Amino acid sequence: MDASSGISVGPDGVARCWWSDSDDLYRRYHDLEWGRPVANDRELFEKLSLDGFQSGLSWLIILRKRENFRAAFRNFEPAAVARFSPRDIARLMNDTSIIRNRAKIQATVNNAQRMPDLVAELGSFAAYVWRFEPEPRRRFLSRSELLEIKTSPEALAMSNDLRKRGWRFVGPTTVYSFIQSMGLVNDHVSGCGAGAEVEKARREFIRPR
Repeated sequence: MDASSGISVGPDGVARCWWSDSDDLYRRYHDLEWGRPVANDRELFEKLSLDGFQSGLSWLIILRKRENFRAAFRNFEPAAVARFSPRDIARLMNDTSIIRNRAKIQATVNNAQRMPDLVAELGSFAAYVWRFEPEPRRRFLSRSELLEIKTSPEALAMSNDLRKRGWRFVGPTTVYSFIQSMGLVNDHVSGCGAGAEVEKARREFIRPR
C-alpha cells in the first residue's frame, strides 16, 4: 500500500481505498456497494441498523455476519422487525451468529417501530435520508483528508433529528458512516478505481422526493 496516497493494489491488480484491501469480502463490498447511491427503504434501514451494531467494532466483523443478521432480523424488513416481541429479543440474545448486544437489538426494534411515522410524513425513508445529502465535492479527497472526517454537519443534523423522533444508536459518527456507504457522499480516495464509477452512479441517480 502507498500510505501517503491511501491506495492499495490488491492481488487482482485493482487499485482500491486503503481500508478495503485486507479481505476478499471487504474488496467485493468496496467495489460493488460502498458509496453507490441507494433509494430502497429496506436496504437503508438494514445499513443504518448494522452501523448501529458496528459501534465499537470494525465493519469487517459486521460484514462477515451480515447474512446471519439478515436471517435473524427477517431480512430487516421494517414492518417485520417492528412486530418483534420480548420472545424475539430473547431469541436474538441467544443467537451466537450475531452480535448479542441487548441495547443494540432493542434499538433496531425500536427504530423499526418508529419508521411508519417518518414514512407517513415524508413518503419514504429514502426521501427522508436524501434530504441530508451534502453539497457534492469538486474533487476526490486524499487519505489524510478523509481520516480527519469523523462526521459532518449533515450527519449531525440527521442524527439530531432521528433522536428527536425517538430513534436510538444513531449518533453523528454512526450516521456519517451510513451517509458514506449509501452514496450521499463519494468518499473513495483519489486514485481509487471505484471512485469514478461511484461518481457516475451518483450523477445518474434520481433522488427520492
